[in-house]
Amino acid sequence: MSAAGSVVAFSGGVGGAKLALGLDQCLGERLLVACNTGDDFEHLGLTIAPDFDTVLYTLAGISNPLLGWGRSDESWAFLDTLAGLGGDSWFRLGDRDLALHVFRTERLRAGAAPSDVAEELRNAFNVRARLQPATDDRLRTIVETDVGTLPFQDYFVRQRCAPKVLSIRFDGADAARPAPALEAVFNRQTPAAYVICPSNPYLSVAPMLAVDGIRQALLQRAAPCIAVSPIVHGQAIKGPTAKIMAEIGVEPSALEVARLWADLIDVLVLDQSDAGLTPAIEALGVRVVLADTIMRTTADKVALARVVLAAAGVAA
Repeated sequence: MSAAGSVVAFSGGVGGAKLALGLDQCLGERLLVACNTGDDFEHLGLTIAPDFDTVLYTLAGISNPLLGWGRSDESWAFLDTLAGLGGDSWFRLGDRDLALHVFRTERLRAGAAPSDVAEELRNAFNVRARLQPATDDRLRTIVETDVGTLPFQDYFVRQRCAPKVLSIRFDGADAARPAPALEAVFNRQTPAAYVICPSNPYLSVAPMLAVDGIRQALLQRAAPCIAVSPIVHGQAIKGPTAKIMAEIGVEPSALEVARLWADLIDVLVLDQSDAGLTPAIEALGVRVVLADTIMRTTADKVALARVVLAAAGVAA
């Protein structure tokens, strides 16, 4: 990826993938998407990377619009058979999706780095933008709740986010380094902009920012960092962001998102419905740009991507 006019985006799953698609439509190979790995886990002997796969399927044009995750052309014979045998079927793995997990696991066991496997998958699915895990090192999100300590997927999928969140930690973050492609950008290139996609600040973005090399790169950035608020008029478009904010004693609002990232971002893109928050956010030293941030169609995603790129001064 050439540094000239390039953009580094940080994405979690569904919401982040939507903006990543818009950015991909505008930038193609000039885009590097770093995907959250805190959600990654081992299940049925396989290594599964849900956020990376959601971004991959979205940019490949085969994501499942009804479920919000997985593939659109899916079948469920494996899972149905496993459930009939009394096997562990709480995490839904479609047949085609399963093939990707088997491929990833075999390559990792053969000694390939996660970032190398990511590049192989990106090429196999004919995705133009570069997709990378935020780190090749083991990083796991752990949620402390009122029913005990839960690995992320237990909290998010098995428990359906029902337990009250007390705190969140990221095991492995202290030793983790950015993936090589990211580190190369940080150390030897200057991208035109950084983008924090509208992903859950606590479950999707925070694991990436817990990697010291990533946080330091943003703190010392020579290029603007633009974030899109995942909270619109006090509500999350998808997922438990607003619920978590309320449980940890933070008002669910774009203003709190701005406070959380004030030292890392230059611009926060707000939905038009949150225009009234502009003075308070700009008092934090963060410029506000207003836009329609609810992305229902591909045209919506591209339009928002153009707003983000314009705020960064990057030609689409």
